[in-house]
Amino acid sequence: MTVTAFTNAALVCPVGGEQRATLLVENGTILGTGDAPADATVIDCAGKTLAPGLIDLGIFKVDRAAARAGGIVRVGLMPDQSPVLDDPGIVQRAALIGKPDLWIHPIAAATRGLAGTDMAEMAICASAGAKAVGTGRGWIADTGVMHRVLAYAKDLDLAVITHAEDGGLAAGAVATEGETATRLGLPAAPAIAEALAIARDLMLAEETGARLHIRQVTTAAGFDLVRAAKRRGVRVTCGISPAHLHLSDIATTDFRTFARLSPPLRSESDRQAALTAVADGTIDVIASGHDPHGPEEKRLPFVDAAPGMAGAETLLPLALMLVRDERLGLPKLFEKLAANPARILGLDTGTLEPGKPADLLLFDAGAPWQIIGDRFASAGNTPFDGLPVQGKALRLWKAGREI
Repeated sequence: MTVTAFTNAALVCPVGGEQRATLLVENGTILGTGDAPADATVIDCAGKTLAPGLIDLGIFKVDRAAARAGGIVRVGLMPDQSPVLDDPGIVQRAALIGKPDLWIHPIAAATRGLAGTDMAEMAICASAGAKAVGTGRGWIADTGVMHRVLAYAKDLDLAVITHAEDGGLAAGAVATEGETATRLGLPAAPAIAEALAIARDLMLAEETGARLHIRQVTTAAGFDLVRAAKRRGVRVTCGISPAHLHLSDIATTDFRTFARLSPPLRSESDRQAALTAVADGTIDVIASGHDPHGPEEKRLPFVDAAPGMAGAETLLPLALMLVRDERLGLPKLFEKLAANPARILGLDTGTLEPGKPADLLLFDAGAPWQIIGDRFASAGNTPFDGLPVQGKALRLWKAGREI
């Protein structure tokens, strides 16, 4: 096969930084930068930005068209499927359904049926293609079970991906305690429900030496716990969604069910703490939390509506807002959108380094457009409906093949 040369590109790499150069690809693998050979197939990037394709860690539904529109080439699929990803046959099927355009990396259930009682067959699920194990939308309340999950996952060198809300406090709640929830009369849980869950799981991770990834940390107290644990050498990483970076619980005013999320939106002070945490490196991953629901699940009273939002198509522009606000540079942003998710899942990708798969995203960082949920490839339940944004995926390649 001939070499493909991506010319006239602004390259962004989590490792190499930003540069103007020609990227060379052969047989689906990045060769590096340099002059294009005379017989190369040339793709003129017209001065736009070429970066690693996004890796969306922790989605709840596979939407290939939405992923393609959002510049996503790989996803970490949460175990909350029907049936639950707790069986090797189910895991193997999940890993195959998106190829070759979208690679799905299943996150196997840590416990059978995600019930939080009996451990699932982690080793067999890992051999079937699972790249991590997770607690799904819920928290394992039984500390003994969680200790065994972490210890076993440590022996398998699998990350444990957790949901951080103490079930005893958060059961039945649809909002965070505070002025907004009180004014709307919504069942609410104190924000400390997150910190309590994080504190226990961090102590267990420290005890076992396991790798712990907290899928969403959204409170100031939670960020403080993660920072302190990282300083002690605990093998912990954490993520957040753009919704918790850009919206507070005020977005639920008028009972807007598109803003009913899990965990719920927090106070403005917690949102500001999240922006600080993303800038100082406490937050390792920015993920869409893609969990689309149609009108039959969202056009309901707030308490009855399903939590979750469609996020795959808006992950890139909402993340780029952090660059325009000068909270992150582009290489650091793509560390959180590609390199770190790859590392947590044990994948040798997520950068533009030589030898890596040519999973590439060409985008226009300044392209203006408006988020219109009704035009989404998936269900359009987004709390950002109507928001003007900048940043659009233009072209996408998986292992050097355009998709």
